Amino acid sequence: MSSDQTAFYSRHVFFCTNRRDDDRPCCGNHPMTQWRDHAKDRVKALGLAVQGGVRINNAGCLGRCEEGPLLVVYPDGVWYTCHSEADIDEIVDSHLKGGRVVERLRR
Repeated sequence: MSSDQTAFYSRHVFFCTNRRDDDRPCCGNHPMTQWRDHAKDRVKALGLAVQGGVRINNAGCLGRCEEGPLLVVYPDGVWYTCHSEADIDEIVDSHLKGGRVVERLRR
């Protein structure tokens, strides 16, 4: 990408929704699809879901199953765990809107 081009999205958020067939921990054992949908709705409501803004997506296994449930924010390279919609709200408001990493949820 040349220096005069901007990224299509400033941040891309991937929610692991992988479900394993074995007994190992996995993000799919948590309501990650519901939380992803909640994040999408919040990002849209805040006007961040535009070109140059924030994109929320599914991801397959992110390879850190024992630390889950997980999501990752790129290009920042910040990994988060979440346990409620309130955690998602905090990540959206603090990190995606305000640019401040939520240290208590960081992995």
